[in-house]
Amino acid sequence: MEDGLWLIELESALQDDCTVDDIYAICHGKTLPEALRLDVWQVCLGVRNKPDQLAQFNEIYDLPFQALLRSDCEEFVSKLGNEDEDKVSVVCDLESILTFYCKNRNLVYEPNNGWVELMLPLLSLKLIRSDTYNLFEAIRDTYIPKGCSKNGTVFNVFRLLLLYHDPELCTILDTKRITPDCYAMGWFQTLFASTCTLPVVLSMWDLYFQQSDPFLVFFLSLIVLINQRDQILAMKASTKEELIGFLVNMPCNIEADDVLDFCSLAQYYSVKTPASFKRDLLQVLFGAQRGGSSKPEGSVVSQALCLPVSVNELIENASIQNPHPEAVRFFLVDCRPAEQYNSGHLSTAFHLDSNLMLQEPEAFQTAVQGLLRSQRNAIDANSNAGGEHLCFLGSGRLEEDQYTHMVVASFLQKNTKYVSLLTGGYEAIHEYFGEGMVDCLEDHDPLKCLLCNKEQLRYGGGKAIANNNNPKSLNSGANSANSSATNSLKRGNQRSGHTANNNGTAGDRKSTIDLFSKLSLAMKTKSAEVKEKLIDYISNPNANEPGSSRTGNGGEKHVSRNDRNGKRYRNVPPVFSIGEDQEDEDELNSAASESSLVVRGAKTNSQQQSDPTEEIVSIQSFLKGPDVIRYFKCQEVHLNGYMYDSYLLVTAKHMIVLRELETRRDRARIIVRRQLQSIVKITAKKRHRDLITFKYGYPEEENLVITDMDRFLIPNASEVTDLISRHIIKQT
Repeated sequence: MEDGLWLIELESALQDDCTVDDIYAICHGKTLPEALRLDVWQVCLGVRNKPDQLAQFNEIYDLPFQALLRSDCEEFVSKLGNEDEDKVSVVCDLESILTFYCKNRNLVYEPNNGWVELMLPLLSLKLIRSDTYNLFEAIRDTYIPKGCSKNGTVFNVFRLLLLYHDPELCTILDTKRITPDCYAMGWFQTLFASTCTLPVVLSMWDLYFQQSDPFLVFFLSLIVLINQRDQILAMKASTKEELIGFLVNMPCNIEADDVLDFCSLAQYYSVKTPASFKRDLLQVLFGAQRGGSSKPEGSVVSQALCLPVSVNELIENASIQNPHPEAVRFFLVDCRPAEQYNSGHLSTAFHLDSNLMLQEPEAFQTAVQGLLRSQRNAIDANSNAGGEHLCFLGSGRLEEDQYTHMVVASFLQKNTKYVSLLTGGYEAIHEYFGEGMVDCLEDHDPLKCLLCNKEQLRYGGGKAIANNNNPKSLNSGANSANSSATNSLKRGNQRSGHTANNNGTAGDRKSTIDLFSKLSLAMKTKSAEVKEKLIDYISNPNANEPGSSRTGNGGEKHVSRNDRNGKRYRNVPPVFSIGEDQEDEDELNSAASESSLVVRGAKTNSQQQSDPTEEIVSIQSFLKGPDVIRYFKCQEVHLNGYMYDSYLLVTAKHMIVLRELETRRDRARIIVRRQLQSIVKITAKKRHRDLITFKYGYPEEENLVITDMDRFLIPNASEVTDLISRHIIKQT
């Protein structure tokens, strides 16, 4: 009786002007009877009353690729098993529809583009040609992503989703160099019509079209992988070709009875994914497909380190009261330097100074453990600041966000699920709140905030310079992200964010800010004392240890020749040496204070004739100088986290460093000019062998007095250190 009632209700609704929502409310995932399938699909695809477009077709088959198209149609129909007299009619309809589609849309037919396979479920309905064409065109426009080609945006987006939900599986495929376009091309081009049986495809499309969610194909594909993850993990030792063959055919195992559970799982994973990621890419990936626009814009996601999240979703997510248990909840991790964090931050953010990763690895690991404990506690307490989805926040400026990317990469390498990065960083948060930042940001100090004082963006003597020439400095694995691409993604998503925001009302935005300001106030009063202690430890982990070089007020202790009352470098012979950095050498940090970073060695080197800050040279001319033995592309690293594209040159007696000018990349300023004899020690970080520190000073009795230092990220750093050490030894 119940089955009969819903069918009667569906028939009645189809006779009226029902909507796709009405059909979904009636069907609830039930299998549609064949007699009603056409009407339901036409309503869901919006073509119920669409006129016969094929009436415009002149029946002239004269496309340059017509012979190829006809051959593919005949080959496809021959496999269907129709009677001979039916085959001619089916081939004619198939060729006519695809020929008119190419002419109408100015498209070029290519072999294996999925069009013919996509027609199979439609041909099985045995409709008139005009209805078949309207359905085919609507499916292509609404549900087939644009740019389904090798290395296309579609597959870069899919990889980010896989990395977000199953990083271990993503890493295995990356290691094998198996990109999604190697195995999922047919899934996206045909909505699984090329791999699944006809009953499965019809049932899947029944549910798919009722959902009115084009993005669902990404999650259906994700479920196919995750359901077979154990078999994929077991095939790690197999060849790339064997694994691709297995992956391509995985959807063949789906049966008609599995379709409802299959689609339900896809919807579950869709709910567990940040909504802004789907919303911002929806218009890029889907829509009318015409000639000349086969590759969608937004291809910068190919170089995104992890899944991006918009500031609108982050703020609104934290202000939602009593959210759905399965909804996305973020745990925000602020990776900016301590001085920036202390000048303004969200009260729900956990501070993890990304600079610690290089400068204090042990303190960084301690802070990470504190982060994970805080996350668990916040989730257990059902706090607004707690969630299983980690969203990392940088400053929004390239030179500092490279360190943030290193932190994110370290979490991804540990196969941490639900890792995302806030698009635009703190700058986007600052802009979002506008005048309401006083109430919504904690400890915001307009006098110290870099965004409130734009001129401070020229911190360190120059504007931020993008460092894209050394991807190894971020991460040697496949998860590395190009900084310029991330910045482009930031700009693109900001535009999308503004568009989405304009669709709402100003009142909605104001209510969100008001609610967040109340939440912020509650968080401040509840956790201020605990957070203050945590911040102090993370930003200054050695402050209370004996022998620490930092002063009591948190400033750094500067070393000079007259300051020799401490025990430094005891039992080190007064000769040049090369080795690993020791984490307790804090006096080196003080020697590298900002006052000496602009020009290293300008005043300690008595042989230097001119002020290098005024010496600007042509890069190519200088590199080809007769005294230059070799030069190396590198990045100068400052203790404040800034990095500058540079060249390190080695002569018989000097080490020289040129920093590229921002305005003219063919010219550079001489930043370092050191005599090789002044180098007393070359060290490398144990965990970052390409991070090289040159230490300068002089021997005094049994000790070495370190007066200054330079630090660089150098690809193949061993070549540089070997060359310099050999020339130092020659002069001794």
